[in-house]
Order: sequence, then structure tokens, then C-alpha cells
Amino acid sequence: MLILDNNYTNFLKNQNLFSTENSELFFQKVLIEKNSHISGYYDLPFAKNEEIFSYIEQNKAFIDTIKNMIIIGIGGSSLGTKAIDTMLSHQPHRRKIKLRFLEHTDPIMIQKELRRIKYEDTLFIVISKSGLTIETTSLFKYVLHKYKLLDNNKKKHLLTISDHESPLFKWSNANNIKAFAINQNIGGRFSVLSTIGLLPLAILGYNIQSILNGAAITNNNFFNDKNNQILKKALFLAKNENNFPINVLFSYSSVFRHFNSWYVQLWGESLGKLDVYKKRRGLTPIALIGSIDQHSFLQLIMQGQKNKTITFLNAEKLSQKQVFIPNISLQGMESTDFVNKTSFNTLLKLQCISTKESIISQNIPVDSITLSNLTESSAGELIFYYELLTSCVGILLQIDTYNQPGVEFGKKILREKFTHS
Repeated sequence: MLILDNNYTNFLKNQNLFSTENSELFFQKVLIEKNSHISGYYDLPFAKNEEIFSYIEQNKAFIDTIKNMIIIGIGGSSLGTKAIDTMLSHQPHRRKIKLRFLEHTDPIMIQKELRRIKYEDTLFIVISKSGLTIETTSLFKYVLHKYKLLDNNKKKHLLTISDHESPLFKWSNANNIKAFAINQNIGGRFSVLSTIGLLPLAILGYNIQSILNGAAITNNNFFNDKNNQILKKALFLAKNENNFPINVLFSYSSVFRHFNSWYVQLWGESLGKLDVYKKRRGLTPIALIGSIDQHSFLQLIMQGQKNKTITFLNAEKLSQKQVFIPNISLQGMESTDFVNKTSFNTLLKLQCISTKESIISQNIPVDSITLSNLTESSAGELIFYYELLTSCVGILLQIDTYNQPGVEFGKKILREKFTHS
């Protein structure tokens, strides 16, 4: 369950931003976008995913032999899966499969990730919506060549996920490779609750239906309440774009480190756009890990420019087994004894609360998201919370939240450099 809290209320009241009339109008715009099917992610919490369940059921014996799963994909094809697995890897039902990612064209990383990898106990999953992502296709070609995966007895070690009409999907079918497809209107950074994220997570042993059930909870809470917290937060962030152009996600546990990366892509690639008037818009995402970054970035938040909003993310219960600070006093360090006999979970929680209170004291906009526990359901709630928030801010900024023309510029230049070289 997500527990939400913020100090935006006073800011909203002072700016006369959130009235019943504004709330209703804003809510209707979100509803119109959802019903227009401009993005299929809105429907994912309620998808049936029979093909995934069928694959898992039919390949139980093969999956039990897998020791490594290597995902070949970049950005939205990998970040969401990595985020959820890192949040939930403590779960006892997670299979003992080493999850690796080939997402970087750095030759050092390629060799490092593939060191000691044998095809016999490895499943390779190639993910590219378009089927033409240059990093993914290049890495895919390398793996195909290195492990000779097109040999008939090796093909079961390879899966692909892409759009129905993509060259990758067609190539897979032509070569008798198991291919999964997602709808074209589901963008990569909004795709973690589709086959792109759910298939690898299911193979790892997670209860993907519980993930979707969590997302459905967030969906239902949002669309059943026209005055919900996501709408208020989106309204505040969008209407204060010039005053607070930076949103800092301060996550209090290392289990959120890859969720932070997923948030940065979702926020940056979705909201950094030209609006309908060709005006540059956007909110800059920054991701921190507490308590580590209390000793670095916090100083800038506290006494630097007041141009940031801060979102605290934490979990009430991080581990089933409590770990305590020993009741030991060290000579010359007695001033630290006040935390003795405290659990590290409590220490981290109190560090989060103390940092939050110190920032609020500086009249800086703050909100918090607390997961009551780290489960499949709460992970689904959190993912869908941020996807809805991103859509809401995009609507208010009057941009196309789901395209990425700025990214395409670089791809075009790269192709031209190879063509003319």
C-alpha cells in the first residue's frame, strides 16, 4: 500500500490553484486522454497476459535449468524490469537466476557481462519496440554470432519482444524464434507492466498478477477521486514549472537505486518537450539515495537556490530480519552512542524523517511516498503512480508526453555519420 503525504496544500492555497472547478476540468482532460487510447499503458493493469502464463507453464523444466537471464535492450526495455527486480529480489520465491543486462555498447561492459556465460544455462531476451534500436541490434548480432544461437538445438535459449509489425518480430517468426509482441501504442518507458517487464519478472518467479493488481489499485484510487493526490501534485508541479523546475526523488534505501534510474528516464524523456506553442517545457529529474546523499546533495537543497521540489520515497519495512547496531561504546566516539541497540531499519527511517523536516523548515515544497512493505503489489502501485503523475503533468504542460523527437535527432546524425564515412 502507498501512503502519500505532502506540504503542497499551503502552496496551492496561496496560489489559488486548486479549486473544485479546476479539479473537475483537469480530471476530465485525463479521462479524455485515457479514452483516446493515445497510450496503451492505461489499460495494462487489467490485461490478462495468457501468453506469458502459457509460456511459463509449458517451459517449466527448461526454466529450472536456467542460471542466467540476459536482457538485451536499453532504456524502457530494461530499466523497469531492473527497478522491480532490485526492489523485490529479497523475496524468497525469486528464482536463483542471475539477471544481467546488455544495454551498453561499451566493449568493456560487454565482455564483463558475458564472462563465463554458457548458452546451455542461459536465456537471452532481446527487447526492442521498433526492432531497430541500434544498441540493441548491435548487441544482439554479437550474441547471435558468439553463441551461434540460430542452431536448431539452441533456439529455445532465445526470446524476442517487440511490436507486432517490427522487423524484429518478423525476423523471429521467419527463423522460428519464440516472439512476444506488445501493442504499438505502448511506449518503451511506459512498458514495464506489459510483456516487456512481466515476462522476465515471471521467469524470475515473481507473481506478476500481484504486480498488476497493485497497479489497478492506484488506477482505481485515481479515477474514483477527482480530488486525488496525484492531480494535486501534478497541478502544483506544472503550474510552478518556472519557480521549481527541478524535481528531486530522494529514495531511502539502496533497493530503489534502479527505480531512481527508471524515474529519471520516465520524467526526462516524457516531459522535456516543445509544447503546442513550440515553447520549451519540462521538469528536470534528479535522483538521490538516502542516507548516502545526505552527505552530498542535501547541502545544495538546504542552502542553494530554492528551485527544487523534493519527493521522499521509503518503505516501512525493508527486511524480514532486523539488524541492530551493537551496544558498544568506543573511546572518543561516545557522542554516537545514542543510536546503540537501534535497528538499521529504524535508523534509516528516522534519517528520512529528520531530513524531510529539515527541508520543510526551509519552506521548500516536499511530498512523500511510503510503501507499507516491499511486495509485488506495492511495486505495481508505485510504478503506476509515477506513470499517471507523468501523464497528468504532460497534459498540463500541453505537450505530447509519449513521443521523443529530441532523441531521434541524435539517431539520425549517427546514421548519417556511418553513411558518409
